[in-house]
Amino acid sequence: MESARRLRDFGLAPGSLPIGPLNAITDVPGVRVGQVTVIEGERLRTGATAIVPHDGNLCRDKLPAGLAVFNGFGKFAGATQVQELGEIETPIVLTNTLAVGRAIEAINRWTLRQPGNERVVSLNAVVGETNDARLNDIRAGRPTVEEIVTAIETAQPGPVAEGAVGAGTGTVAFGLKAGIGTASRRVEAAGRPYTLGVLVQANYGGELSLTGLRVATDPAHDRDGSIVIVLATDAPLGAETLRRLAMRAFAGVGRTGSAFSNGSGDYALAFSTALAVRRTPQRRRGLGDGATLGNDAVSPLFAAAIEATEEAVVNALLAAPAMDGFNAATGKPSHFDALSPDRLPAGLPVPPRSP
Repeated sequence: MESARRLRDFGLAPGSLPIGPLNAITDVPGVRVGQVTVIEGERLRTGATAIVPHDGNLCRDKLPAGLAVFNGFGKFAGATQVQELGEIETPIVLTNTLAVGRAIEAINRWTLRQPGNERVVSLNAVVGETNDARLNDIRAGRPTVEEIVTAIETAQPGPVAEGAVGAGTGTVAFGLKAGIGTASRRVEAAGRPYTLGVLVQANYGGELSLTGLRVATDPAHDRDGSIVIVLATDAPLGAETLRRLAMRAFAGVGRTGSAFSNGSGDYALAFSTALAVRRTPQRRRGLGDGATLGNDAVSPLFAAAIEATEEAVVNALLAAPAMDGFNAATGKPSHFDALSPDRLPAGLPVPPRSP
């Protein structure tokens, strides 16, 4: 099995900040990712990606979070409670547009059966989506609730598969096959080291650039589409600062050449895993968050969000192979090319794919 190419294989890197050991969202301690990929016959190209923010009981020990919406042509389940309370209490699942309801049910099933949740009667499941109907028979009811539960149950630390996997199995960007991508950055803020990781589900349009270098793509391709960005950090940030952090991710999307069209759904969710700000039952009943980074200290994390988001998108494109599928809107077969070496700007080194 060949390994996927990533942006740094070409000697390119957005920005100057150092990366984590995996250059992935799982560089943030405690964060796990699970994915289910559905590729069946000529019509099914879909899946689910689950991000589990920490190893404990998320419903009991909630995490501060902030949601940013750049263009809201989409469905982001759980958004209003995240905006109101500034916290998350479940895994985050990414999937296709028509599977959002099934993903909510999967999160509910998984969470309610966790030890300690026997008396829980309300949950705010968090689900993001993009529409993979250009390569997938989105009306077919996949992934199922059970398949999405599997994505949550199998979440693990370590390297994260990219490209046409999980929720990115059937997604496209810039008229090319895209999918799931991830990246990370290490920064120092207020004299202490922190890690920020990003995972994206890329499915949008525009004029593609690689670190400022224009890439030849079909000018007639669909400019609409969506992106969901999940940002994790171990820096102690409150909900409002996390919302500001999430907003910076769209600067990274802009660097890739996004059109941010009327038909795009652009969502970014950021959360902190820091113990100092974890919202335990005791803190929710009394004094709230512990010490957080002040506004004057967070600019390095803002820069990290921009750099890591840009790199995660490009990693998604480079990792995804060409794919044949089914266009659910037209009822006809469809095909999207990969970001192959002949499309890259002249002069870039082209690394071989290694086993």
